[in-house]
Amino acid sequence: MKTVIITILLLVVSNVFMTFAWYGHLKLSVSGISKNWPLFAVILFSWGIALLEYSFMIPANKMGFKDNGGPFTLFQLKIIQEVITLTVFTVIAMLCFQGQKFQWNHAASYLCLVAAVVFAFLPNK
Repeated sequence: MKTVIITILLLVVSNVFMTFAWYGHLKLSVSGISKNWPLFAVILFSWGIALLEYSFMIPANKMGFKDNGGPFTLFQLKIIQEVITLTVFTVIAMLCFQGQKFQWNHAASYLCLVAAVVFAFLPNK
């Protein structure tokens, strides 16, 4: 159970960095901080953040993978990671990008992802 919790926490932290690497430059641009940055500077900035993401993602996958003694299959790890990605993204988008609205179709999409997690954990027999 400890490995499950640590794996999920590492994935959450990784996805916080990933969300800022992928979308943080948009917020910086809107706020005027990086509005005049050349594209290569934005890419380097995002890569710097992505390095932190990988510093948490790789250990999470290594620790959580069943063939390394972890509790999850490769497919389960990926599906868990996708649900965490969307959850973290939603929270950050709602907090940092106030003009973005969470709509009914977003909720329906998320419920489909939760169903994907359920199906991924069903016994194979």
